[in-house]
Amino acid sequence: MSNKILKSLAIAGSIAAALTTISGTAHAQAAEKCYGVSLAGQNDCKAGAGTTCAGTSTVDFQGNAFSMVPAGTCATVELPDMADGSHRMGSMEELTRDIPA
Repeated sequence: MSNKILKSLAIAGSIAAALTTISGTAHAQAAEKCYGVSLAGQNDCKAGAGTTCAGTSTVDFQGNAFSMVPAGTCATVELPDMADGSHRMGSMEELTRDIPA
């Protein structure tokens, strides 16, 4: 595997661990919806047309699927860059990137 793939997998694992920790403590602190930060099947709810709710996203970082994150942190969640080199960021609003075909 290339270093870029390994780096992306490491980042994705870190995000998954952070989101697991966050979901376990979310009700103890203020939280906000953050779109485009979930790994496939790990969104909290809403994953666009054709899906129902939690765990229904089908691609990593799907732009119309959200996860709950601590309030004020959505825009600072670190994500791997896209294949074209552009930078991904979380968003408080639905995104049109990484939508399954």
